[in-house]
Amino acid sequence: MPRALWWLLVGMALNVTGASFLWPLNTIYLHEQLGQPLAVAGVVLMLNSGGSVIGSLAGGFLFDRIGGFRVLLAGAVLTMAALGGLSVWHGWPHYAVFLAFVGVGSGVVFPAASAYAGAIWPEGGRRAFNALYVAQNIGVAVGSALGGLVASYSFSLVFFANLLLYAAFLFTVVAGLRRVPLPPRRKKEREGRTGDEASRAHIRALVLLCAGYGLCWLSYVQWSTTIAAYTRELGIPVGQYSLLWTINGALIVLAQPLLSAVIRRFMPTLKRQIVIGFLIFAVSFAMLLGAHSFAEFAASMMVLTIAEMIVWPAIPAAVNEWAPPGKAGFYQGIVNGTATAGRMIGPVIGGSVADLFGMKLLIMMLALFALLAVLAALLHDRRLPKRTENADEKTAASV
Repeated sequence: MPRALWWLLVGMALNVTGASFLWPLNTIYLHEQLGQPLAVAGVVLMLNSGGSVIGSLAGGFLFDRIGGFRVLLAGAVLTMAALGGLSVWHGWPHYAVFLAFVGVGSGVVFPAASAYAGAIWPEGGRRAFNALYVAQNIGVAVGSALGGLVASYSFSLVFFANLLLYAAFLFTVVAGLRRVPLPPRRKKEREGRTGDEASRAHIRALVLLCAGYGLCWLSYVQWSTTIAAYTRELGIPVGQYSLLWTINGALIVLAQPLLSAVIRRFMPTLKRQIVIGFLIFAVSFAMLLGAHSFAEFAASMMVLTIAEMIVWPAIPAAVNEWAPPGKAGFYQGIVNGTATAGRMIGPVIGGSVADLFGMKLLIMMLALFALLAVLAALLHDRRLPKRTENADEKTAASV
């Protein structure tokens, strides 16, 4: 991998580590420390997610106009300013306002990082996005563990430690990416992707792929909301439920070499990788229909994690592959915004269905969503300009 990509990976690991200090603790802090009802806490978290959606669209749009370095710099500075405010004023309602701006700042960073990864190492194909995915999950694991440890001493230290990690992210961006030239797209590639018909085909492909992506994120987030409550109803202890996420994180980091070999052998194209991943999502939710014990939930989580490892890095890689010239950042912003929107509305939809119709119907609906995602993935590239054989061979070789 290029040296610049290593800088980006280290920076994003620090970025997500900082963000993960707050993610697991927001509701606890709002409810227990600030005395706000859970409904208010939910609204605050929706404001944070809504800010992230806005930031994603803005970050992707700006990437295409001012470049990745400046966008990452802007996102880091905005997030640090909001976290600096939180470090000083973390009472009510200041917390809600600053958390919304944290969402905007972090939202700016993620699509820019995805577009940057593809631009820094275009010949790497999906490997660049897979490396970015692993780096972000390392950050999630480290940040979630350290955040709880720091919070046990003082919640104020959580905000300050988060600020320091974003400062480290900013330093990494400045030190490693300030003078990284982005290679222009090849002339033939530009010529083959112009015209209104091609633009409509790209938009159609983006809408279909993001529809499937959003449905799967809406389903995935149920594991931390409705399915979490369901395990408690079945008498599964909180400690065992937490262990499910330990399994998830361990598989993501440790199973990468084996899964990469499987993908190279059986999923030579990104489309096939996405379709298979969505199918495995459907299987993981179908397994929950008869799950009553920890072992059964653990088995479903393992299958879900395999699906996640296949799909999550493949979606931005596929979009980067066929995005029109000069629009890679905007397209990545739509992708990242879709994932955030799924995480934002998922708990509301899942909780409503579970309350009204029960968990069994919700689980069947989640499996159906994954199958609809399969259909969207199968159809999304029907009208895209055909790629050359050499391009296909290069993509398969770069897995």
